[in-house]
Amino acid sequence: MTTQPTLDAELIAWWECEAARLESLAASARWGFLRRRYERKAAAARARAQVSRVREAGRREPAHRTG
Repeated sequence: MTTQPTLDAELIAWWECEAARLESLAASARWGFLRRRYERKAAAARARAQVSRVREAGRREPAHRTG
């Protein structure tokens, strides 16, 4: 059986890449309002990556038995 990456693992990589792209755009933005917009979008992308990171970490933890 091959171990394929989960969707959350792929989303982490994708959102981090997107955040880096947006930060690059922010760094080269000519106007302040565009720079701030790109920075906000980069922060939102990193937040989305964090959501997937938490889900991925929860998947790797052993299940707790109750009762």
